[in-house]
Amino acid sequence: MRMAKKNIKRRWIFTALGFFVVLCAFLVSEVPTDRADVVTIACVNFKTEWGNKEQNLTRIEGYITAAAKRGADIILFPELALTGYDNGPRNKMHKENAETIPGPSTNAVAELTRKYGVYVIFGMPEKSHEDPELFYNSAAVIGPEGIIGSYAKLMPFGNEMRWCKKGEKPFAFNTPWGLVGVGICYDTYMFPELPRYYAALGARLYVHITALGPFTGWKPYYINQIKARAIENMMFMASSNIVGKERWTEFPGASFVLGPAEEAHEVKFYAGPASEMKEEIVLATVNLSAADRMRENYPLFKENPVSGTPDWRLELYKEMLQIIGEKTELDKYR
Repeated sequence: MRMAKKNIKRRWIFTALGFFVVLCAFLVSEVPTDRADVVTIACVNFKTEWGNKEQNLTRIEGYITAAAKRGADIILFPELALTGYDNGPRNKMHKENAETIPGPSTNAVAELTRKYGVYVIFGMPEKSHEDPELFYNSAAVIGPEGIIGSYAKLMPFGNEMRWCKKGEKPFAFNTPWGLVGVGICYDTYMFPELPRYYAALGARLYVHITALGPFTGWKPYYINQIKARAIENMMFMASSNIVGKERWTEFPGASFVLGPAEEAHEVKFYAGPASEMKEEIVLATVNLSAADRMRENYPLFKENPVSGTPDWRLELYKEMLQIIGEKTELDKYR
């Protein structure tokens, strides 16, 4: 009986996965063709004051104003920029400073995004509307029309799980430049499925907020992991990191924007890496059609004129996931 129930469960999982595959194919076929291409992206190398939400918010507002006046369309702040990142075994700071979205801090930022007609993404501890004891490490996403929503980090790292729960779903938002995908730190470095998901849905830009601390070889790791996501998905990547001393950690900054070059087979830095010692804005005006040109040369998600099928064989991933479900116990952790 137990085995029968398990088989039923697996059939249900893979039926749902099959539906997802069909849905993905439909969404990819519906990518809009009237998107704008040229966008100015600002990544803030931001120094947090640990636990001082009011001061951090004031400086976030100041950088939004400064970046908007320099022509930015999309402005990016690091992971947990609102409160600071550092946490330890007895730390309650993030829970004590968490807010719902919408909430006071996001409402304040929304006043500026409406005023300047910009999009802002910044990290903060989010409190659930439904359960005040449920917290997430989230990215608030706010645009010219006000608060768009939030992305809760799918894969919290290490001690983060002392205070926050895992998020449940990806989050992308529509802009005049098309779909923009959102990821946080560990999500991007170690789980390439998330940027690939957004790319398959037509996103040409992925915004990555992080609190990457120093360790031996941190900079090649930081740059190369994000560079790999840009190459394998043929998309632009914008990354904003904390800089300076928090409670325990000396964060190294180095925020940047990179993506496909004019040459169809390369990626390059468009802005940054920023300073490893101080706050600053790195800003780049990029033409997202470079991602389209790269995808023409490597038709991952559209029909290859030679084979008649996309290069990315989605049907094989369905089969591989089924094998994983049958050969391992990973599905029991759902």
